[in-house]
Amino acid sequence: MDNGYNISDYENFEAEESIMDGSETSVGSASIDEKAEMPYKYAGNIAYDGMSSDEYSEVNEVGFKHVNTNPLSTFSIDVDTASYSNLRKTINYGMIPDANAIRIEEMLNYFNYRYEEPEKDEPFRIHTEIGKCPWNEQNYLLMIGLQGRNVETEALPKSNLVFLIDVSGSMDEPDKLPLLKNAFSQLVRSLGENDKISIVVYAGEAGVVLDSVRGNEKELILNAINSLNAGGSTAGAGGINMAYQLAEKNFITDGNNRVILATDGDFNVGPSSMEELEKLIEEKRDSGIFLSVIGFGSGNLKDNRMELLADKGNGNYAYIDSSREAKKVLVDEMAGTLLTIAKDVKIQVEFNPYSVAEYRLIGYENRALQNKDFKDDTVDAGEIGAGHQVTAIYEIVPSDAIGKDGDLKYQTENKNSSQYNNEISEIRLRYKEPDGNVSKEIKQVVSYENTPVNSKKLSEDFYFAAAVAEFGMILRNSIYQGESSISSVLELAQKGMGEDEDGYRLEFIDLVYRYQNLDKISWWE
Repeated sequence: MDNGYNISDYENFEAEESIMDGSETSVGSASIDEKAEMPYKYAGNIAYDGMSSDEYSEVNEVGFKHVNTNPLSTFSIDVDTASYSNLRKTINYGMIPDANAIRIEEMLNYFNYRYEEPEKDEPFRIHTEIGKCPWNEQNYLLMIGLQGRNVETEALPKSNLVFLIDVSGSMDEPDKLPLLKNAFSQLVRSLGENDKISIVVYAGEAGVVLDSVRGNEKELILNAINSLNAGGSTAGAGGINMAYQLAEKNFITDGNNRVILATDGDFNVGPSSMEELEKLIEEKRDSGIFLSVIGFGSGNLKDNRMELLADKGNGNYAYIDSSREAKKVLVDEMAGTLLTIAKDVKIQVEFNPYSVAEYRLIGYENRALQNKDFKDDTVDAGEIGAGHQVTAIYEIVPSDAIGKDGDLKYQTENKNSSQYNNEISEIRLRYKEPDGNVSKEIKQVVSYENTPVNSKKLSEDFYFAAAVAEFGMILRNSIYQGESSISSVLELAQKGMGEDEDGYRLEFIDLVYRYQNLDKISWWE
């Protein structure tokens, strides 16, 4: 190196003294039951006997890719959080989560980070940070954060919401329909008089309970919700069709038109296969109506179906395991849940072989795109709501190799590659306006000037995100977890605690302690 700009030149991740005092009781004794009203008291009523019929899409980890031959990494953004709240519920029940239930990107995106707000009139701001990899001291982590524009609740457009509620027999459990009623009641209390609410329910058949009731008629709406009872089979596709028809009939131009599906995902009447549901939702996608999916319950959770529906329906997927989580999803984060600020959001990162030899994206396996899809506006991608954040972490192997293959920024015959020696990568972001069909593009270079790797102090967000990613790899028993350990997760998480105003980082630490004390025998094996 003649310019001093190679990642491997820096040994900046100096071991700091652990802030742990050696006593697990300082954090580990914190009771989640004392922090919020939660349904864990019902755990004794649910028999996890190895016969669970929960279903998850298979997650196949992607390994390291060589920059000289695969310089581009392309994926759809994901703001879903269901995986984290689901695994939290499972661990709090005293069980080990199914490995395929662990989607590390959803664990990362569950938490808030202190990213700077976008400039005025800009929809996003990109944050980057680099530090040593805690589980592999030879490598580094590149943390990429995307901050969406915030919109105050008072400034939200009028909403046309259709609550699509599963009242089939499978929902007759304490952590399903009763918790669902609690969740939607919290949302109703936060709506305004200009919002329109409809309710569709489905069991053996679908039916309309309310049709376009004003948001200030709260007693009428709450009574309708509280009167619901579970029983019968599950005609989910019929309910979806009816909900979209109602949303189209009551469509608000320039408003927020959305179906909110609440279910355990167990469709067993009519179109119910993954292929049939995907086709059904894709037919609805161009209607200008977005779909949010909220999952409930255990033992019969069809996570794979709900993830698919939200992905293909231009929406997001959350899992509610407590009254507290209902408030987080449907009240505290209502603007992001209900207002989409950009759709078909894609990220592409080109790595500079002068600085990076290999890389791997941690998580986002189900969101991977082909590189050619990045500029193809017909390819569907993720949506982001007001104030939403997206966090991605790459593990990177440093290098001083200079490649010259392909029509790329860093690997070309016609450019003097040394002019980019101070760059690590370039991040490209493409998105469409919520009602648009043509993408816009934002670019940002990651260089040794704007993202120094020789900084003496990493942010609390970096430490905490690294802890979450490391815990996810342990839960998945990842072949890439290196020297990962629960003690390392706890040390990183405590370094990353910060002010923790909402208490979720403390709750994560408590969850890790709970996992540490479990007998490591999973009920799903």
